[in-house]
Amino acid sequence: MHPFPSRAGGAPAPLAARIRAVVRQALDERRLVGAVVLVARDGAPIHQQAAGWADRERARPMALDTVFRLASVSKPIVSTAAMVLVAQGRLGLDDDIARWLPAFRPLLPDGRPARISARQLLSHTAGLGYRFLECDAHGPYARAGVSDGLDASGIDLDENLRRIASVPLLYAPGTAWGYSLATDVLGALIARVHGTSLDRAVHELVTGPLGVHDTGFVARDAQRTATAYVNGNPQPHPLAEGETVSPFEGAVGIAFSPARIFDALAFPSGGAGMAGTAGDLLRLLETLRQGGGALLPAPWVEEMGRDQLTGPDLPTAPGYGFGLGFSVLRDPRRAASPETAGTWRWGGAYGHAWFVDRAQGLSVVALTNTLYEGMSGRFVTDLRDAVYGVGEARR
Repeated sequence: MHPFPSRAGGAPAPLAARIRAVVRQALDERRLVGAVVLVARDGAPIHQQAAGWADRERARPMALDTVFRLASVSKPIVSTAAMVLVAQGRLGLDDDIARWLPAFRPLLPDGRPARISARQLLSHTAGLGYRFLECDAHGPYARAGVSDGLDASGIDLDENLRRIASVPLLYAPGTAWGYSLATDVLGALIARVHGTSLDRAVHELVTGPLGVHDTGFVARDAQRTATAYVNGNPQPHPLAEGETVSPFEGAVGIAFSPARIFDALAFPSGGAGMAGTAGDLLRLLETLRQGGGALLPAPWVEEMGRDQLTGPDLPTAPGYGFGLGFSVLRDPRRAASPETAGTWRWGGAYGHAWFVDRAQGLSVVALTNTLYEGMSGRFVTDLRDAVYGVGEARR
């Protein structure tokens, strides 16, 4: 399914040529195995491209409707579901989540009880962490057996929450920012408030109303699902079951289970557990960019896109703050970015990046099957610069 109806015209040749050149170079240099790139401006598709292999060893080409393991691209979807509940008056952004999750009671570092709100979960200011960000395999989350939602843990969501809550918070909620399992806790909160499983809640609150059919917590068709690859020399290799790959220096890394997405019994990880297509994601982003439509009232979309942080920039991203579900560009100069202040952006560990520049009417989705090049490698910056024509003569 295409994210938009076909329209007369098409992509301006220079922009299309720039993007195709970036994709081709990444494929030729064996930094990527395959990618789907979609670009929309003012609601119209100006670039749609599937390139490379969905499965290199089986010579299965990438297609516009290829299904990807979304990893943290799950976060804006699940965050939107929470905001729909807020808009319906069923969830208070600043209420104590203990009202709905009374058993989830992580303590402060000094042993005192803590109060956590949905806003703090959405903005990653709740004091939680990630197991894969710990410096070694013996960190507190590892000792507690916490799942980051990307492994074959064999536990359910309630058990994972119990394990998360057994570890002291890293800081008092609301006093700092730290990328974390907060969206997994948010998923449990959504399920409890909505009175269903999380997968059903996300369908009823977001994907169903949007009319998208390929995005959920289980990939139903293995033949449409991209094979995952890991960057390496001389070329990326298929990601093995249980293989640990670290996205950042000094972090222990993620023990991936590529088979998890086909397991209907795996717990629904709100922060990392979904699969979907580039077109489905673009439909969500475009709906939000245009003010939310029937999905979410415009004031709540504005709140999602408002920088919630009052302190320093994100630790590894100068010039960026964070909204409710994704980063928000504070200062293009500090970020060395051609994007407009206020641009939304995030990615996913399986090799994905997306951004929405509302001031320019732009929504860009790039889903790849190659980690971590497609999330944080040169491809991401090259694609951004190609969209904005950085280095091209302005007309």
